[in-house]
Parts: sequence; structure tokens; C-alpha cells
Amino acid sequence: MAVQVTTTRMVHTSSAWTTGICDCCADCGTCCCAMWCFPCLQCQTASQHGWCFCMPLLDPLACLAVSCCLRQSIRERHGINGSCCDDCLTVCCCYPCVWCQMSRELKNRGHATTVVTQQVIRA
Repeated sequence: MAVQVTTTRMVHTSSAWTTGICDCCADCGTCCCAMWCFPCLQCQTASQHGWCFCMPLLDPLACLAVSCCLRQSIRERHGINGSCCDDCLTVCCCYPCVWCQMSRELKNRGHATTVVTQQVIRA
């Protein structure tokens, strides 16, 4: 008797952000982290996306280019609609909110549902 295990991973395939730019109540922990230790939130978000955790610390020196690039990278990886111009404008107007949204997005997209099924095959 053999057991065959099949794992199916369900992921978000929406072409929009899972939360809005001002949806702080969607994840109060993220907003509290931003409020009390914003650099920590930035480093954690960059790390969750697979970037070097200290990249956001270069943002002030690079005129917010790191934030724009990270937002664009998140959009491209997850198939979220938008443009580079949209990213830069949003980053310049709502800097802390953008970082909270990116953090929530990575959390939401990272919590994909995994379904495991077992099938007994009698030989």
C-alpha cells in the first residue's frame, strides 16, 4: 500500500493591492510598528521581500529611490497594476502609509493557503 501526498498552494492573483494606502486598521500591528520604530518596519519589509534589510536606510541619500524601486518590485512580483510614476508619486505624498501598505501586502500575499490531500493507492 502506497500513500500519495499532493500539496496545492493557493495564492492571491488579484491585480490590485490587497489593502488601500490608508487602511491602517487592516493591520494595527504594522501601523504601531511604523509609529514607534519606522526604520524597523522598513528593514523588516525589505527583508520579507528578499532584499537586504538595510536598503531602506539608504532612502534619504537616494531621494526615496529605494522606496520607489521596492514598491515597483512588489507590484511586478505579484502582478499588481500600476506604473513607476504612480509609485514615485505615492511614495512622495504618503511615505509612511506606503511602507505600511507594502508591509501588509507582503504579509497578505505570504499567507497563501496550503491544502494537503492524501490518497491511498492499493497495489
